[in-house]
Amino acid sequence: MASDDLENASRPLTLRDVSEASGVSEMTVSRVLRNRGDVSAATREKVLEAARALGYVPNKIAGALASQRVNLVAVIVPSLQNLVFPEVLAGISEVLDQTHFQPVYGVTNYKPEREEKVLYEMLSWRPSGVIIAGLEHSDASRAMLKSAGIPIVEIMDTDGEPIDSVVGISHRRAGREMAQAIVKQGYRKIGFLGTKMPLDHRARKRFEGFTQALAKEGIEIHDREFYEGGSALLKGREMTETILKRSPDLEFLYYSNDMIAAGGLLYCLDNDIDVPGRVGLAGFNGVELLEGLPVKLATMDACRAEIGREAARIIARRASGEEGGGEKVVLTPTIDLGATLKR
Repeated sequence: MASDDLENASRPLTLRDVSEASGVSEMTVSRVLRNRGDVSAATREKVLEAARALGYVPNKIAGALASQRVNLVAVIVPSLQNLVFPEVLAGISEVLDQTHFQPVYGVTNYKPEREEKVLYEMLSWRPSGVIIAGLEHSDASRAMLKSAGIPIVEIMDTDGEPIDSVVGISHRRAGREMAQAIVKQGYRKIGFLGTKMPLDHRARKRFEGFTQALAKEGIEIHDREFYEGGSALLKGREMTETILKRSPDLEFLYYSNDMIAAGGLLYCLDNDIDVPGRVGLAGFNGVELLEGLPVKLATMDACRAEIGREAARIIARRASGEEGGGEKVVLTPTIDLGATLKR
């Protein structure tokens, strides 16, 4: 390799490199790469092809010095192991792919202190908007979100006061409606299996709505089994075995999510427990995995992909200069009785 080539390989590419490769002025190259100004389709394609061939990546931070913003949307969720959140992210990406905004993802592991750290790092890059799961945040996180000066959309949950805009479902209502469906089928001795509530606020709210609806029917939760950690099939099997051995007279098991509910169903089938004759089962989220089970599990759709799409639409509109703020989009989940709830 010639010395000039070695020198070029060791330095960052510039607009001048793209200009020389495409035969177009640096100003026009800049317009094309920033998607600004009136440039012909042929010239635009010539510049983009040269940039692709060179491997040129624009310096977004340098370009943001004047506007103080980059075309990134910070998306912060509690987990990527839970099947729920990848579907939300897919909905966000589906919408933002049609814009010049690019989502960047951060994971909090349901820990407030981790959320503070992720939020601080992401806001330091001056994104054009933030999509963040949940309405419960630490004082430090709320202060950062309120003072960011950009569109904020809290997602998944509408039971509370949002900082700016919110898209989601009412988890208390979801819990109430599931309780009503279970009682309507004649079940009375009901157990609850789910995550420990301090970390998962949405599961806590569903549990609150669930128990409130049961109380109106004069029914109390007969037994409960909590766990920490991910939502796994094995965990569901273990929890179901524990609660049924402790309370063999249980008639129905309501799980905080579909993964542990699916594990519970597999445990019952393996042990010749009649579902739903001997014991009924229901989960929450309506994940696609349920379609592969030998028996259709009762569940409730949590509108995950649509939550992602609606949140992204709000960010894209407002970050592009449209007026807005304080949007509240409440989606309505539906119960699928499957074959494990309907007697």
